Amino acid sequence: LHMGKTMKEDLTVVVKCIKQLYPPEFNVFSVYAEFYHNYFASQAKKSAESHLEDKDIYLLLSWVHNFYPKDMRKDHALAKELDKVKLGSLLPSSLSKELEKKYLDSEEVTVKNSLSKCLDKEIQRWKEDKEPEKLNGHFQSELLGIFVIQSIYSGQKRAQDISSAVGEELSQRLLKELPAFLRSYRDAFEDFKEKSKKHIHYKPILIANINNCWNFR
Repeated sequence: LHMGKTMKEDLTVVVKCIKQLYPPEFNVFSVYAEFYHNYFASQAKKSAESHLEDKDIYLLLSWVHNFYPKDMRKDHALAKELDKVKLGSLLPSSLSKELEKKYLDSEEVTVKNSLSKCLDKEIQRWKEDKEPEKLNGHFQSELLGIFVIQSIYSGQKRAQDISSAVGEELSQRLLKELPAFLRSYRDAFEDFKEKSKKHIHYKPILIANINNCWNFR
């Protein structure tokens, strides 16, 4: 953030105050922009090659795909001059792809574990002596129906915020996880139906789970 802010502010000063003090052939803005970019890129590469936590990988990819090319380089005071310089990306393509794979693998596991924990909690609730919650007057599991959908949507949205390509890749992965989760849900529910017919809230629990189907569709 400090480097990005410094680069943006200093290059704005170069455009407004310094550039016109030199002959055009000096390409003063290009010189400044290339030095700043090269330093910024070297620091980004250094960070990318070190051990990063998941949240750091996400932040770095956000800079590579989003903040740097869009927020900084498309700034109204700089865009015209920066378009002439052709600075390139903050990270080499191979290193960027490596980070993207790490992020996608991690996010896929995170969502998968989240869905699994959600189902475990739901199964535990079936065993309790409690009537299911009602939404709009109908028995329904807010935990299962809404939480699962939000988990998948949130994962897609985070990836989409990095880039459309990363978002599309994660969406494809999660679309494979959802049927696997639904099979586990179905098997657990079938098991409950067979073994828990004497449960005091057996019928409301059946209705709640049937009503969940609409949300999942």
